[in-house]
Amino acid sequence: MSPAPGAEVRAAAARVLDGVLHRGRSLKAELGGALPALDDPRDRALLEAIVFAALRRRGAYDAALAAWMSKPPGRRDAPLRALLYAGFAQLDALQLPAHAAVAATVEAARVLGRAHQAGLVNALLRRASREGIAEGDPATGWPAWLLEALRRDWPGDVGGIVAASTRPAPMWLRVNRRRGTPDDYRARLAEAGIAATHDPACVDGLRLETPVPVSALPGFEDGDASVQDGSAQLVADALAPPPGARVLDACAAPGGKAAHLLERDPALRLLALDVDARRLRRVGDTLERVGVAAGASLREADATDVARWWDGVPFDAILLDAPCSATGVVRRQPDILLHRRASDVAALVQLQARLLDALWPTLARGGTLLYATCSLLREENDAQVAALVARTPDARLQPLDDRFGRDTGNGSQRFPGGQGMDGFFYARLEKM
Repeated sequence: MSPAPGAEVRAAAARVLDGVLHRGRSLKAELGGALPALDDPRDRALLEAIVFAALRRRGAYDAALAAWMSKPPGRRDAPLRALLYAGFAQLDALQLPAHAAVAATVEAARVLGRAHQAGLVNALLRRASREGIAEGDPATGWPAWLLEALRRDWPGDVGGIVAASTRPAPMWLRVNRRRGTPDDYRARLAEAGIAATHDPACVDGLRLETPVPVSALPGFEDGDASVQDGSAQLVADALAPPPGARVLDACAAPGGKAAHLLERDPALRLLALDVDARRLRRVGDTLERVGVAAGASLREADATDVARWWDGVPFDAILLDAPCSATGVVRRQPDILLHRRASDVAALVQLQARLLDALWPTLARGGTLLYATCSLLREENDAQVAALVARTPDARLQPLDDRFGRDTGNGSQRFPGGQGMDGFFYARLEKM
């Protein structure tokens, strides 16, 4: 007998949550395995919505289980806990009709081989439907080391950072200016029944408060638009290479920022590096889709191993979108709170410094290096830039305007949720 409608997608959501919460697997990898197995785009969208909602609200769901069960699920029952999270997310965060959500999730227990626990699932979900789940402290479930770092770095902003990081993010589009303007594309979206707004701070961008599958976007496969957060789009404005410049994108994957630069100026001579061959192929695919592949050279290389890839000709502009803790994009990658460790940050800070020191000699005199991260931590951001300037006599920090966030003294910091954008840091350095 086939399972009841909707049971398979709930079971898939529980499997993803189990992998992320209990087996140390990345959300991106788990979704990458689960989504292709669902034929209906609506099921894929529901799977993602359930998983993200459950991860954002896991602290509240833990508290509910502790209050409602004398013995909450242990390690052997980790899949049960994951399924209950999926059920709570439907009733609490997503506000799906209770009857359908409960019935499909109970049936998912049978799909998962846990028919003996279907009654327990039914009872707990019905209680959640009747009583609701307490809002709780948004910081519940955040690692202590990260909260301590945020309180140290941004004492007056921690509450806002945490709250914004637990809310769903809007969908940002970057309109390919070689194919039209944001106003043109917004009209095309309206014809397709998709509402979008344009923020003047993000000149090529449109914001969709309700995300849609990329298959619903007019001309997406033809490169007319790309999905890219507003903060990431601002990188092109912050770097602002001169026309026809020789540009290095030192950590290029997945290629969105390189594509944006070439959409603005196809005459750029751009070298895109990435240390991972598979990720570098994604850069090539990205550039090909938006029609700018001819303007770029792709090279698999470690950017710190300059002798391997540099031909000795200085670059007019360098983009270093550095590997970082990604603490500014928790709302898009909630598993960061589960998997990131303080020791990871220390290692990243060392890598960032090595990258800066390796790349600086490849920059032409009068050229610009943009150091960017999606981190909120000062040790990765303004402290990193201050240290570079202190040890590099020919490096001078150039100010950025208010579009790029709060002036930290050594760059500009955006917080998550500001103008609907992700948390991001920018520092523009000129070689004297």
